Amino acid sequence: MILTITPNPALDETYDVDHLAVGGTNRVPAPSVRAGGKGLNVARVLHAEGRPVDAIATCGGGAGETFAAELAASGIENTLVPVGPSTRRSFALVDRSTGETTIFNEHGGGLEAAEWNALQRAVQEALHDADVVVGSGSLPGGAAGPEGAAVDEGAGHGPGFYPWLVGAAQSAGVPCVIDTSGAGLLAAARAGADVLKPNHHELLEATGTSDIARGAAVLLELGARRVVVSSGEEGLSLFDGATPGSQVSARLPEPLEGNPTGAGDACVAALASGLAEGLDAAALVCRAAAWSASAVLMPAAGELHPSHPQLAHRLLVTRH
Repeated sequence: MILTITPNPALDETYDVDHLAVGGTNRVPAPSVRAGGKGLNVARVLHAEGRPVDAIATCGGGAGETFAAELAASGIENTLVPVGPSTRRSFALVDRSTGETTIFNEHGGGLEAAEWNALQRAVQEALHDADVVVGSGSLPGGAAGPEGAAVDEGAGHGPGFYPWLVGAAQSAGVPCVIDTSGAGLLAAARAGADVLKPNHHELLEATGTSDIARGAAVLLELGARRVVVSSGEEGLSLFDGATPGSQVSARLPEPLEGNPTGAGDACVAALASGLAEGLDAAALVCRAAAWSASAVLMPAAGELHPSHPQLAHRLLVTRH
């Protein structure tokens, strides 16, 4: 069973526009609405692929009611931790004329100490049955984090929760995948996360480096065991602390047109399922590359295109 944690989920609304008139009026059909946030998208992919999954998330306010109802209808096993702030919303505008997607993400409201504690208790209870744990996305801002760690309101990330999650997973003997950015990425590395999954922009920004190999080396030197970096059309690269200087990369011969919104979450789902199955580095990065590429062909995050097995056979794999 794969346990996903989404401290700062969102109610995702996706609008399709034939041609986006910037500064003008756009008439659109009703949006698709679903419970989202990076960890929930990971859970959707795993659930659709027949992998047992348990999704833990916070939930509050009027948007939270819609969020909870949609999640219940999805059939995904879940535990929702009630909180005071309303669940944030995320709006995606898909321009069919260009294939571009524009996203507006609200900030999540800060949690009280008692709410952080409730989230931690839910995680600790679920860890007993987990084979892999995934922590994904930003953290709610504006309040004290676990163990009194301050949350960075400006970036929406804090150093407290994900290191705690890594430590809790290690105590339970469960590998942990963390997908976040900024200070949270560095803190998760110091805590010894089994896998970190930044995209190349997040990696270079957090580490202050100019190339992904050096950036990954910084995270490995801090304590991370593996780093998987997504680079859009350039594919994925895996760096393993057990073999310093090594790099396994996979990409398609040509880019796919579509909506890249859920590609990173599909990648994390592949990594989590691969860890649960004990895949080696090459097989792990190939599954992640195929799943993330197939997600680009789908209209919304949390879905894989049925062609992902064929995409896996087309991958160009290199080892350094």
